[in-house]
Amino acid sequence: MEELKKYIIEKGTIINNNILKVDSFINHMIDPLLFMHMGEEYYKYFKDRGINKILTIEVSGIGLAVAAGYIFNVPVLFAKKTISKTLSDDCYETKVHSFTKKTDYTVRVDKRLIDENDNLLIIDDFLANGEAIKGLIDIANQAGAEVKGIGIAIEKGFQKGGKNLREMGYDVKSLAIIQEFKDDQVVFG
Repeated sequence: MEELKKYIIEKGTIINNNILKVDSFINHMIDPLLFMHMGEEYYKYFKDRGINKILTIEVSGIGLAVAAGYIFNVPVLFAKKTISKTLSDDCYETKVHSFTKKTDYTVRVDKRLIDENDNLLIIDDFLANGEAIKGLIDIANQAGAEVKGIGIAIEKGFQKGGKNLREMGYDVKSLAIIQEFKDDQVVFG
């Protein structure tokens, strides 16, 4: 998606030649118009899959998932990283490792909110090693739901996540794929 690539080039910052900081338009401050355009791209690609729910993970995937949910006209469900008094004890759980934060999380989805009747589109902001997406797939499998596609804003093509998910048979639509960081510049694939 050329619009997203332009944002990455103009507003993104590369840290230590392996992390792309996009906090001014994706994961700290959100550009709503960009998100709506990204949601439209997912809709164009996945519209014939019978999607009836979008699944994402707390926190950075929520805004993008809501934009897509609006375009698809379906609810958005997000896996929670924290336990709260409003979350029931009857949850699907899985562990995920965060590449950026270098920590493990247990994420949860209330069993009342996902089941075998759901055709899911999983959405997230970044795809590096694919741990968050694999965790969401695990939750979908526990619930008997079917993953109809995976929408990613930015994929690090030089890491194994996208390749592994595609080899597992999942249809992954990444709106920008970074092949490498070279001389503090982003090289797209």
